[in-house]
Amino acid sequence: MKQRKKFFGANWKMYKNMKDAEIFFQSALSLKWEKETVFFPPTHLLASLQEKFSKDFKIGAQNCYFEKEGAFTGEISYQMLLDEKINYALIGHSERRLIFKESDELLCKKASVCLSNGLKVIFCVGETLEEREKGKEFEIVENQIKNGLKGIKVDNSSDLIIAYEPVWAIGTGKTATPEDAEKMHAFIRKILQENGFESEFIRIIYGGSVKPENIKELMKQPNIDGGLVGGASLKPESFIQIVNY
Repeated sequence: MKQRKKFFGANWKMYKNMKDAEIFFQSALSLKWEKETVFFPPTHLLASLQEKFSKDFKIGAQNCYFEKEGAFTGEISYQMLLDEKINYALIGHSERRLIFKESDELLCKKASVCLSNGLKVIFCVGETLEEREKGKEFEIVENQIKNGLKGIKVDNSSDLIIAYEPVWAIGTGKTATPEDAEKMHAFIRKILQENGFESEFIRIIYGGSVKPENIKELMKQPNIDGGLVGGASLKPESFIQIVNY
């Protein structure tokens, strides 16, 4: 059986200017990154970082619109990313869903156009604290997958990664227990299989206050294939501890 390659994403959100990013990567050059690792900086840094550091690091976008071009102020298109040789895109992060009100229908369009044009997609799903307290976490995640990936076909299973990020654990210091995270990851794999994906080959990663202190226990779980890391990815010395757990 084909083994799933571990994957770690560094979501820098709306942090770092060009000088900060250059200092980070210059420091990171001296470190040995043992797993597949992709950095997702703010959009204004994408082209410069790709030009300067792509020989050593993979760079991805935090967002991508589904139109090739047009009057869509504030957006970046899949074609613009491809023109800059950016090959990864985060789609459906909880902050996009909650703050910017992105629907499953919109996220499906984004994921579909990215995958059909050669971009690898990290598709995020996860429940809020209120949804979990009501016992709806599995229902919410199932609907996000069914509706957000509706009609999508994946030719290469490595092109699609699912990131389970319980919203209540993002930036709060709270983390799902390894057992709770594994239960949801196994459930996600089951839903993917039921919806026509080769789920045994698709990587499912965990995001939600991932830190050097908890990564080892999380990665012992059979269905957790890596992590999507926020705050702990802003410093190379903490992020590499996570990647090389």
